[in-house]
Amino acid sequence: MVLDTNVLLAAFATHGLCEALLEACLVGHDLVTSEHILDEFQRNLTGKFRIPARRASELVAFVREHAEMVVPAAPAVLVSADVEDLPVLGTAVAGRCDLLVTGDAELVALGSIEGIPIVTPRDCYERLVEK
Repeated sequence: MVLDTNVLLAAFATHGLCEALLEACLVGHDLVTSEHILDEFQRNLTGKFRIPARRASELVAFVREHAEMVVPAAPAVLVSADVEDLPVLGTAVAGRCDLLVTGDAELVALGSIEGIPIVTPRDCYERLVEK
């Protein structure tokens, strides 16, 4: 499962649904990420969230330690997503993930990429509860 940058940010910045999803990934699922997602995560932690650089680096290291790192693949089919989103989609493809979880409405609107469902954190949570 890939957690997009916005989901990772919410997981560490708030106590709620995204935090629960991260915990579920760490306990019972395989978390997949890429340097692209981690770089964006770190930039937002230190920029938007004004987390000290040292703490941001610790959070990135935590995710890196608990995730399978992949190099984003080029999706086989060109999609109408923002160019900045292509590495996120490519991370899910390279990791042969069962889900891509994102709060990005444009990505969710795609529905899937190469058979991998693209879902909101709420949708992901509901899928996990059903299992």
